[in-house]
Amino acid sequence: MEITYENRRIQKICTEKKTSQKELGKSGASVLLSRLDQLRNVDTLEELRFEPGHWHELIGDRWGQLAVSLSSRTRLIFEPNHSPRPEKPDGGLDWKQVTAVVIVEITDYH
Repeated sequence: MEITYENRRIQKICTEKKTSQKELGKSGASVLLSRLDQLRNVDTLEELRFEPGHWHELIGDRWGQLAVSLSSRTRLIFEPNHSPRPEKPDGGLDWKQVTAVVIVEITDYH
């Protein structure tokens, strides 16, 4: 899977261990790096759909985005990096066609 970042700040958190530990603590940084490794090591998003971490699509004002858990409340938010967005005939995201993502943010949206 190809991973890009929405901005330099999120890229630093995701690629620099010192920055991720400062932002998320040691355990949070460890989980973040593990989730990013999971993404890097698959060909399509479908391979992660039912893996630990609760990989899921978001709704409402976050429609089009996906999330995976980093802790009980913190989520890594990302979007398919395709134009147009790969969709199934019913309009839902076609996870089997997602081969690139853009990391948007790390947040507690609850």
